[in-house]
Amino acid sequence: MKDDPKKKKPRSSTPTGRLLRLTGMTTSIASRVAGHQVKKLFQSEEASARDREKLMRNVGKQVAETLGEMKGAVMKVGQIASQMQDLLPEEIAQALEVLQKASAPMPFSIIRRQLRQELGDDPLNLFATFEDIPFAAASIGQVHRATLKDGTDVVVKVQYPAVKESIDSDMRQLRRILRLGALFKVNEATLDAIFKEIRTQLAEELDYEKEASNIQRFREFHQDDDWLIIPNVISELSTGKILTLVYEPGDDLQALESDERYTQDMRNLLGVRLFEAIGKQIFFLREVHCDPHPGNFAFRPDGGLIMYDFGATKRLDETDLIGMRHLMRAAYADDFEAVDQALIELEVRKPDSPAVDEAFYRKWVNLLIPPFSDTPFDFSHSRLHIELVKETRNTPWRYLESFQPSARTLQINRIFGGHYWTMVKLGVNTSFRDQIEMALQE
Repeated sequence: MKDDPKKKKPRSSTPTGRLLRLTGMTTSIASRVAGHQVKKLFQSEEASARDREKLMRNVGKQVAETLGEMKGAVMKVGQIASQMQDLLPEEIAQALEVLQKASAPMPFSIIRRQLRQELGDDPLNLFATFEDIPFAAASIGQVHRATLKDGTDVVVKVQYPAVKESIDSDMRQLRRILRLGALFKVNEATLDAIFKEIRTQLAEELDYEKEASNIQRFREFHQDDDWLIIPNVISELSTGKILTLVYEPGDDLQALESDERYTQDMRNLLGVRLFEAIGKQIFFLREVHCDPHPGNFAFRPDGGLIMYDFGATKRLDETDLIGMRHLMRAAYADDFEAVDQALIELEVRKPDSPAVDEAFYRKWVNLLIPPFSDTPFDFSHSRLHIELVKETRNTPWRYLESFQPSARTLQINRIFGGHYWTMVKLGVNTSFRDQIEMALQE
C-alpha cells in the first residue's frame, strides 16, 4: 500500500478539525430542531408527529455520516448509541446502525509511524512479515496480520494516533448533539450516569496494557473450559497503544450460513457455550466481556468458541448481581411484587413513580421467559424482537414516566441484546434453563 506524501491530513484527524466538525454538526441540528419547534405551533398534532419523524431520520443520517468519517471516541459512542433502542428515537438508532460495520482503514504511513513510536523500530525489523493492508479496521484502531521471527502467526492491533487526547472534547460535543431536541429520552441525572459509564468503558478500551491484563485474567478464569479460546498476548511486542496477539482463526457468523459442518446440534452446542461463558463471567468472575459485536467472536466445527477483544469489560458490583438474581427468581415465580421491587433496586423503575400493575409485568415476563424456559426456543424463527418493539409502543401512557434506562444495567442489556442476534444468526434451537439455574446459585 502506497501513501501519497502530498495528501493533506484529514480535517477531522486534528483536534481543531474535530472540534469544528462536531460544532458544525451541533449547530446544524440545533437549527433544524428549533425550526421544527416553531413550525409545530401552526400544525395539527398528526402533522407535527410526521415532521418530527422526518426530522429524526435526517438527524440520524447526519450524525451517522459525520461520526463514521471521524473515527475515534465519537464513532465508538455512536456504535454504542445505535444499540440503545430505549434511549434514542427509533429513527436515529436505526441510522446509527451503519456504524456497526467495519470502517475505512487509516493509511499505512500513519500505522507505521505509530508502530515505530511505540515499539522503537520499523515493523519489518520487529516481525518476520507484516501485512500493510489491515485485517480489520474499527473506530479506535485497526488490526494487521504478521509473523514473528520464530514463525508464530500473530495479529497486531494498532491504536489510531490522538484518539485518547480527543476523547473528552468528543464526548462533550456528542452529549450536546444527543441532547438537542430531547433526543436522549432520559433525565439529566440518568444521562450523567450513562455518559460516565460510556466514558469509563472508552478509557479502558484505549489502554491496551489494561486489555492485556484483562486477557490474562479471563484466560485464567476459563482455563478449565477447553472449548473457549482466548488469544494469548505477546508481551514484548505490546504497549499501551499496540497489542500483539497469537492469531486464533475461526469462522464468522456469515461463513456458518453455508458450512455443512455446522449441523443443528453443533449450532445448539455453540449457542449454549456462548451463553454459559457469558453467564459464568457475570455471576462468578463478576466481570464480563461486554462488546457483543459479532466480529469479536468466531466458531470452529469441533465446538470451539473464540472470544476476541477484551478492551471492553464490565465489572459488576455484588449489589447489582443480587438485584439481577432477585429479578430472575421473581420472574420465574410469577411474583410480580418482587419483580417490581427488583427493578426499583436496579434503578430501572423510579421509586416515586405511579405503581405498576401485575398485568403489565405479566405481559413482559411472558415475552422474555420463553428463551430461558425448559422448552427449546427456536431463535432462527424468533419474533421476540418484533414483539418487544410492539409491546414498547403499546405501553400505557401512565407508565411512560415510571421506567428509565439504568446505568447499572446498561451494559448487561447491551450484551444480551447483542447476543440475541448472534443466537438468531447461529440458528440456535435449544433451552438455556440449565445455564440460568447455574447463574441463580449463590
